[in-house]
Amino acid sequence: MNIDNIPQIKHVESGNFFLLAGPCAIEGEEMALRIAEKLVGITDKLQIPYVFKGSFKKANRSRIDSFSGIGDEKALKILRKVSETFHVPTVTDIHTNEDADMAAQYVDILQIPAFLVRQTDLLVAAANTGKVVNLKKGQFMSPESMKHAVQKVLDCNNENVIITDRGTMFGYQDMIVDYRGIPTMQQYAKTVLDVTHSLQQPNQTAGVTGGRPDMIETVAKAGIAVGVDGIFIETHFDPANAKSDGANMLHLDYFEGLMTKLVAIRKTVNSF
Repeated sequence: MNIDNIPQIKHVESGNFFLLAGPCAIEGEEMALRIAEKLVGITDKLQIPYVFKGSFKKANRSRIDSFSGIGDEKALKILRKVSETFHVPTVTDIHTNEDADMAAQYVDILQIPAFLVRQTDLLVAAANTGKVVNLKKGQFMSPESMKHAVQKVLDCNNENVIITDRGTMFGYQDMIVDYRGIPTMQQYAKTVLDVTHSLQQPNQTAGVTGGRPDMIETVAKAGIAVGVDGIFIETHFDPANAKSDGANMLHLDYFEGLMTKLVAIRKTVNSF
């Protein structure tokens, strides 16, 4: 697909990578608008094509008492308000076939979580909405196997599909990024590197996922140097108190500095 197929996407002629960024989960309207305003300002300044990211619910929690959302319709309406306020596209996760039709009424991109990317019925339901479909590569899957997930969407007469690499399991409690997989997956679809989820440390004994936010810049720079099409980063103005995945999110204060470096690297890569 061409990224200008994403509704309201801007700066597509800049030569930059495109960006999916925002909080892990929608915690409320004020926080979502605050984060979106900051990110829109940064991406407009740096001419980065931008999509606001926020999960309307989190269904894949380790513990039953973990935060899962503020209510489906309430969160989806906030995503719509972000889009209407700042004139940017939005993306959210879906977990069931019913989620696909519901979320498609509010957002521009439907994201399939990595754990669910082999669920044929879910991919078909997402594809049949006509929305852009972002397929997270399973932590347990090879880059080559993602061609079959992409083909499921294409076979539904929907060519608007993206792959996002979010790391591969390394033992029980760590992730690694195999950068060889990026050019492989680019043969099948535009490919995004999910920097922050690639730095998760799942399966902690406390039932709360850990992370390595100190390595965000390292992983992101390497992705841009390899030539990835897009970057995915979760961010929050108070990661320590975020209701989901705070351990591996980038503090919002550091976002512009990182994007400035990545744009400079992209410009250098494009010069070859």
